[in-house]
Amino acid sequence: MRFLLDAEQREFTASLDAMLTAADTPSVVRDWSRGDHASGRALWRRIAEAGVFALAVPEAYEGLGPRPVELVLAFVELGRHAVPGPLVETVVAATLLTEPGPAKRLLPALSAGETMATVARDHGYALDGEAAGIRLSLTADGLRLAPGHGPVCPSLDPARRLTPLDPGGELLATDPPLAPALLLARLTTAAQALGVGLALLDRTVAHVKQRTQFGVPIGSFQAVVHQLADAKIALEFARPLVLGAALTMTEEDVAAAKVTACEAAYATARTALQLHGAIGYTAEYDLSLWLTKARALRTAWGSPDECRDTVLSGGRRW
Repeated sequence: MRFLLDAEQREFTASLDAMLTAADTPSVVRDWSRGDHASGRALWRRIAEAGVFALAVPEAYEGLGPRPVELVLAFVELGRHAVPGPLVETVVAATLLTEPGPAKRLLPALSAGETMATVARDHGYALDGEAAGIRLSLTADGLRLAPGHGPVCPSLDPARRLTPLDPGGELLATDPPLAPALLLARLTTAAQALGVGLALLDRTVAHVKQRTQFGVPIGSFQAVVHQLADAKIALEFARPLVLGAALTMTEEDVAAAKVTACEAAYATARTALQLHGAIGYTAEYDLSLWLTKARALRTAWGSPDECRDTVLSGGRRW
């Protein structure tokens, strides 16, 4: 299947890429990792102004969605630029909030970027609970608006700050749409991982053209070329699966897209680390911002084994 973006979609991704390039996202990520959310919130509002979060919010609540294909295109760019924050969780919240009362009260603010949302299962950890203004907890009796959060816990990716949510809170729905929420979570995670992988590949290609051994760039070595070609093929194979899943929105297609995109990004991260050498291990080097994200996204919203099981079993509800 050949996917061709229309002019509006191409313009949307190009404008988002230009805006994020100018935003100096590595410095935003480092501020976010320290718990300083000022620059991250400013960037979040600009992303909302571009219409990204509105793509997940129904038109009845001041949104444009749901529009999965455009969400995928946006999340590839968000991953490519390593944008921090509960991005996936915010669009998942827009799917979970279907009751008219809570939806009318909370969704317009999400669409406009005035606040961000996070989601956690009962007794689980929420991503960026300290920064989110809307904290949703999935409990045995339904969907609750958590009244607060616990202390920040360390994470593999310093920019993914995990917090437990306080128990109790307002009951928003007794039967929230869990299956559609998981579909959108896995789809946008796959798109974000694809963007992370593409950024890692681009940075590594630029590096091997500059780094020299024996008087020549290491990018001229056949072994290096083969590793980069493998990474490129894996990412390009994942791209149509992600776009195809956005069209069909079936459990099997979304699970296949997630496992393929996340594994491709993870393999590209390993190649990038090897070809950068010792500098790739340092937190001060920007590459690390994408390396840790590739590892974290690999298991977010479903491990590779869970996604493979969903594909092989013909679909499994959350």
